[in-house]
Amino acid sequence: MHIVIIGNGISGITAACHIRKLSDYRITVISGESEYFFSRPALMYIYMGHMTFEHAKPYEDWFWDKNRIERIHGWVDQVDFAAKQVILYDGRKIGYDRLILATGSQPNKFGWPGQDLDGVHGLYSLQDLEALERHSPHIEHAVIVGGGLIGVELAEMLHSRHIPFTFLVRESSFWNIVLPPEESAMVTRHIRAHGVDLRLESELKEIWGDQQGRCKMVVTSEGEKIRCQYVGLTAGVSPNVDFLRFSALDIEKGILVDDYLQTNIPDVYAIGDCAQLRQPQPGRRPIEAVWYTGRMMGQVVAQTICGKPTPYNPGIWFNSAKFFDIEYQVYGTVLPNPPEHHASLYWEHPDGQRSVRIVYDRRTDSVLGFNLMGIRYRHEVCERWLCDGTPIEEVLQDLSLANFDPEFYPQYEGAIVAQYNQQAGKQLKLRKRRRLDLVLDFLKR
Repeated sequence: MHIVIIGNGISGITAACHIRKLSDYRITVISGESEYFFSRPALMYIYMGHMTFEHAKPYEDWFWDKNRIERIHGWVDQVDFAAKQVILYDGRKIGYDRLILATGSQPNKFGWPGQDLDGVHGLYSLQDLEALERHSPHIEHAVIVGGGLIGVELAEMLHSRHIPFTFLVRESSFWNIVLPPEESAMVTRHIRAHGVDLRLESELKEIWGDQQGRCKMVVTSEGEKIRCQYVGLTAGVSPNVDFLRFSALDIEKGILVDDYLQTNIPDVYAIGDCAQLRQPQPGRRPIEAVWYTGRMMGQVVAQTICGKPTPYNPGIWFNSAKFFDIEYQVYGTVLPNPPEHHASLYWEHPDGQRSVRIVYDRRTDSVLGFNLMGIRYRHEVCERWLCDGTPIEEVLQDLSLANFDPEFYPQYEGAIVAQYNQQAGKQLKLRKRRRLDLVLDFLKR
């Protein structure tokens, strides 16, 4: 049995490693982006000088030969599904018995004039990082187009090298399509506090180039002209599936898969950012381009291919990121425009850089979600509360269970409970037991 995997990101490599654990199948991983698997979230830290590319590789180079995982460094031109062959741009043909498509994402482009000029790039691939490095010595001013997590990463990268830039965000407050108003306002303040030229309610209209085909200026939706030598397109990502669209594969925005991550073509699977679930679980999106779902899909598809059919179950939604100095975590359901039955306890520290939001159901008092800015909570504790539908007041009394900050950091559980008491007219108190005792007791349940 020969398993071919297109893409060596977290989903494809997880699938390869788990197939090797479960079987003796021949495994071949194809990637044009890089010869070796690397941590994509580390791209920003490589640019900022905190890491080298070698540091970003989770496995030593000898790992692949030792575990008999073949690597082919090259770009795929097309897949002949009838002949079960992958065809590379250089003409090589690789036959397969089972094929896993793990082709990832690509930066969104919305048909802006000039979007393909030299100096206009996303921030997703190793090639994007190399392009930014190549242009950086010559950048007098840059423009970032689009808010969100990738945009703020690029902002922090440019800021670390003292490269001036303008940040165009079409929303009225940063990432308010995801964050509730208070958290969005906090992030907006924090970005501007770092001296960033953040332009809200401003969009890219077009990019102008010079006679050598290099970008030299952007024009905004308001008609403002901003001279620049680099434009970062960070207005989201979409599945990297264009080279497969003229095939028999069922594709909408992404490659359509069932609960077992199988496509409409026998022996062909899709995982990670490029996969679109036909029937996502309630509260989950058909496409979720985040690291942990890609890893989970890789584990699941390995089980299925190795004779243990396993449906994909992403569990409770969670995500984490960083807005310059503010760490962000979300568990469960926290909506920017919640329905009427969603109640919310929101506490914010006087410094305006820390907050905790606990969302619960007005009808049942069950917790629905946690939104954390500048404060870290334990994943396993929040997940247990959410899975069990624990009542809000029980959660508050045991809130110190969740605290994941280091031992001598300030603790804010008392202030959060006091906020709830003031809001609800109650007199709840934290349980007076050592956190270690509480955690051990909790995990035994």
